[in-house]
This record gives sequence, C-alpha cells and structure tokens, in this order.
Amino acid sequence: MNFLRQAQGPGAIEPFDAVDVIRAKRDGEQVPHDALRWMIDAYTRGFVMDAQMSSFAMAVLLNGMSRDEIRVMTDAMIDSGERMSFDGLGKKTVDKHSTGGVGDKITLPLVPLVAAFGVAVPQLSGRGLGHTGGTLDKLESIAGWRAALSNDEMFAQLRDVGAAICAAGSGLAPADKKLYALRDVTGTVEAIPLIASSIMSKKIAEGTDALVLDVKFGSGAFMHDIDRARELARTMVELGTDSGVATTALLTDMDTPLGLAIGNANEVRESVEVLAGGGPADVVELTIALAREMLALAGQPDADVEAALVDGRAMDSWNALIRAQGGDPDAALPVPRETQTVVADRDGFVTRLEALPFGIAAWRLGAGRARAADPVIHAAGIDLHAKPGDRVVAGQPLFTLLADDPSRFDRALGALGGAWEIGDALPDGAAPGSLVRERITA
Repeated sequence: MNFLRQAQGPGAIEPFDAVDVIRAKRDGEQVPHDALRWMIDAYTRGFVMDAQMSSFAMAVLLNGMSRDEIRVMTDAMIDSGERMSFDGLGKKTVDKHSTGGVGDKITLPLVPLVAAFGVAVPQLSGRGLGHTGGTLDKLESIAGWRAALSNDEMFAQLRDVGAAICAAGSGLAPADKKLYALRDVTGTVEAIPLIASSIMSKKIAEGTDALVLDVKFGSGAFMHDIDRARELARTMVELGTDSGVATTALLTDMDTPLGLAIGNANEVRESVEVLAGGGPADVVELTIALAREMLALAGQPDADVEAALVDGRAMDSWNALIRAQGGDPDAALPVPRETQTVVADRDGFVTRLEALPFGIAAWRLGAGRARAADPVIHAAGIDLHAKPGDRVVAGQPLFTLLADDPSRFDRALGALGGAWEIGDALPDGAAPGSLVRERITA
C-alpha cells in the first residue's frame, strides 16, 4: 500500500494519507511507524477528521495492534504534549494507577504510606464519571483542599512532603484527551491497545521512575473478564518497560465493593481509619500489597509497610500532604442530610453483594456524575454494614443510603434490585479470598 500520497489538510500539505492508514489496519496489516506517528499528530492538529479517526479506532478494536504499533502510538501521544521530569528531586519516584472500581479509595492511604519511606509519589489523578468514583472528588470533601497544582508547586511538594495527589495538566498527552472523547461516542472504548496507550501515555509523560498498575476485573470493574484484564495488564507492563519505566501490575478482584464505604466523604473517613492502623481488612490488604510493589520498584523490597500504618508515620505523611494542598485534615467531613437503611429480611449468610449495582446506586444518590461538568455531592453514597461471608439476622442493617435529597432514594434502590443475596449457608469455597489474583511483570 502506498503511504506516501499527499493528504488534503487546511492550509498544509501532509506527508501521509489517513485513508491508507485506515485501510492497512482494516485489512489486518502493520501500519508503518512513521505513518502511525503522523496519524496521531495530524489528528491532534486537526488535519485528520473525527470520522477518519473513528474508522481507525474501530479497525484497531476489530483487528488489534502489534506490540511495536502500540508502543509507537503511545510515544506519538506522549510527544503531542509536554514531558515532566523529576531528575532534580534526589529521590526515587514511583506512581500507581488503578483501572477503577466501586469503593476504590486505595490511592488515599497508599500515597502517604509509600511517601513515609522517603520515596516521592507524583500521583496524577482524575475525577469520577458514571459509577466509578474519582480520587480528586473524594479529596475535595476535605475543607480547603485543592486539586490544581502547577508543575513548580508539584515539584516543591514532592521535595518537601514526598507526595502530591493532583489533577493532570492539560499539557500532558493532549492527543489522548481528544482520542478518549472520540472513543467514548464511537463504541471503541473496549479496544485494549487504545486503553493501554491512553493510560500509559499520561503515566510515561509524567516522568516517574516506576509504576505499579492495579488492574481490576469483575462486576464493578471496567474489565469484567479476568482474561481481558490480564491482556490489558500485560500490554501496559510492556509499554512501561519499553519506555524505560519499571512497571508491574496486580490483577485484583472487583466483584464486591472495596471496603465498607462507597462515595466521597465516607471513603475519606475509611481511608483515615486505615492510616490510623484500622479499617476494613480488604482495603488494608490491597493498600499493603500495592505499597510493597511500589517500594520494591523504588529499591526498598524489605520495607515494613504494616509498621508505618501502626506507628503513625503514614498518618503524619497524610496530614502533611493534605495541609500542603490547602486542606485541613482535622476539619469535619460533610455528612448527609438524609439516610435510609436497608435491613436483612431473614437470618443467614450474605452470599453475594454485587459491585456494579452499588456503584450505580451511589451515583444516583449524587456521589458521581453523568457528565464531566456535573457537580458531585460529597456527603452522598452508601455505607455497607455487611459483606459476603458475614452472618446476619433478620432486621440487621445491610447498608445505608446517604443523600441530601430523599427523592433520590427510590432510584438508587431501583438499581439495587437483586444486587445482594442472603442464603442459609455459604457455598463451598465462598469464603472471601485474597483480592490479588496475579502479579504481572515484564
């Protein structure tokens, strides 16, 4: 196929033709590296139309991409914007990324815990959309806390405090922002090469030395199937490794909500409990597992992370992080105006508590948003009182809905029909196991 035809563009002559790139991927061929780089750059600059990039994205969804193609596309997305560098810090830098889930507040206790060991953690986070909550929304429950930091402010905070959790600047991988919005409306969100390049372009551009990925599967995860989650994890680990970023991934279960809090302010409360040496066992387990991975990549494989949760070091690190970004860690968190509790209708064991319906219910209560511009209600959400494996009696609280507007309760309950089950006994093998199913390395 001839990739050297001149394409029409507004006011410029382009070296490649988007139609040739589309046809190559449509027919299952390898796209030459230069043509692929051009495709991403030209789309970012407006020379390739949305309709053409939509066709290319669908061809990728149907036919996949080779490891080299994904790497080249990711590099092109990185090159569309700025790259950060923390070389002058004098510390190892390590970041973590989660593919998202219900009740996933792990970033909040994890970042200060790792920073307590002298490692810098530049955590660029996002906001929630749909049933998956956003780290920045949770932290904005804290009075005065701000998500926006300039690059200079972030560097200074990493030097002085050791950690920052903030919004990614618009200069990082702008090609991804444009392509992500297109995928969302063209049925191509599920394409693993596009997911991997989207996540890793921002993380590599961030300039961290090492990265740990928490790739979730199950009802409340983006990837329901563990095999698809494994493919995504391996693809991202390969991308990080090929770019010189030490990268590992954990595959973790998201069939059941993580912890007992789903929302914003209530997830902050639960995170603080973990930092104080308590908190739900599953949140503690995953926090410790990810902290060990991060610290091992930073050269501290024998770090006693459990001790830092008990002796106050992690809490001190949290307080310093929150204060550095204008927040008051001692301020009261928002509380809901209205609550409604659902109780067990019989004696027995909780055998199922499905993550996705509870995420949707919390969203309908106001804890999430349907559009990026929508506000969130920080006090809204759900508090769980029982999890799978727990014995309950008739009349015992199962969960409490939290809202400022009681008219939201009916729609939230509508999402929860059939989302939990109480049985006479636990099925064989139903006892909760480890959340971490696999560890994936290069």
